[in-house]
Amino acid sequence: MRLKFGFGMMMALMAATAVAQGYPQRPVRMVVAVAAGGSTDIIARVIAAKLGERLGQQVVVDNRPGGSSIIGTDIVAKAQPDGHTLIMGAGSMGTITSLFSKLPFDLQKDLAPVALVATSPYVVVVQPSVPVKTVADLIAHGKANPGKLNFSGSTPGSLQRLTGELLKRTGGFDMVFVPYKGTGALMPDLLAGRLHVAIDNVLVLTPYIRNNSLRAIGVTASKRSPLFPDLPTLSETGLPGFHAVGWFGVFATGRTPPPVIQRLNGELSGIMKTAEMRERFLAQGSEPLSGPPSDLRDYLANEISKWGKLIREVGIKVD
Repeated sequence: MRLKFGFGMMMALMAATAVAQGYPQRPVRMVVAVAAGGSTDIIARVIAAKLGERLGQQVVVDNRPGGSSIIGTDIVAKAQPDGHTLIMGAGSMGTITSLFSKLPFDLQKDLAPVALVATSPYVVVVQPSVPVKTVADLIAHGKANPGKLNFSGSTPGSLQRLTGELLKRTGGFDMVFVPYKGTGALMPDLLAGRLHVAIDNVLVLTPYIRNNSLRAIGVTASKRSPLFPDLPTLSETGLPGFHAVGWFGVFATGRTPPPVIQRLNGELSGIMKTAEMRERFLAQGSEPLSGPPSDLRDYLANEISKWGKLIREVGIKVD
């Protein structure tokens, strides 16, 4: 019996190794579960181009927005587990389990972590027509004008939106959340003044801050961004301990053969360690990362725990 079991294990290992050696056999699809134009989309396209060069097959970015990232995530969760369908996961993955009572997938079982590739702080910006120049001004203005301020942060289940809810709660004021299908979708209203406040990735908002189309009032991370060293953190401006950052990680479909996961992880880690990518990400305010799949698995588990607590305390539901 032991001989048969050992032989079976050996044959399974040989089969998995053969799969990895032949991978990829066709173009790889990288799903982005939000609309084009946002930080997740930008990072996915940069990494997909480099990953395609290393794999010898094109990596095609496929935007599938909707349902607070549930639609795109479900596509990958139900795909053939062969490594040819990936998703550029982001902060919303740490919130949807708590925001929705029923999901068509089990996030931590139906997706296979591949690599955590970057983290990036959020920036709180206001439309220049709003009489606010600091976070303290925003809190005071919100308290003096209840129900008149609105804000957005990508999709209803995104980490940007939850960061806004955390800001409201810790600051003791109110803003009305306005849902969009992604960062790209909200920008026209924000620039036109129909939207007052936004919280989003420094990667996306930097050009608008630089050309004075938007006014930055605070960074949501625990330390200042090298892109805006004079811009204080929320923790420095009356909200001690405030910390929220965006993150980006690549997942495959659950049950994808471990050798394929390791191949992808190795290529992605190699990409993020190159001087070109490090300089590019750091110049955009993001911190490039590399490490084993377990880093992403543990990070996701921590995010689900952290934001789940806030969601329960505030009583947020989007379904």
